[in-house]
Amino acid sequence: MKIFLVILQVIASIGVISTVLLQSGKSAGMSGAIAGGAETMFGKKKGMDNVLSKLSTIFAIAFMVFTLLISLF
Repeated sequence: MKIFLVILQVIASIGVISTVLLQSGKSAGMSGAIAGGAETMFGKKKGMDNVLSKLSTIFAIAFMVFTLLISLF
């Protein structure tokens, strides 16, 4: 059981790394920080970035759950 959880944790960690690296950069200095905050507030997101953001959140949650389960076993 523990080996299976470790394999799932490795898959989740690779998923987090790959989805974070595939996302486009949001900052371009101080002007990027101001514009990025305004875009987040008003909900302006592009298609693929939105999908990658949701996938990275899912992989991160899965990674945390698998880590907790491994610590219990």
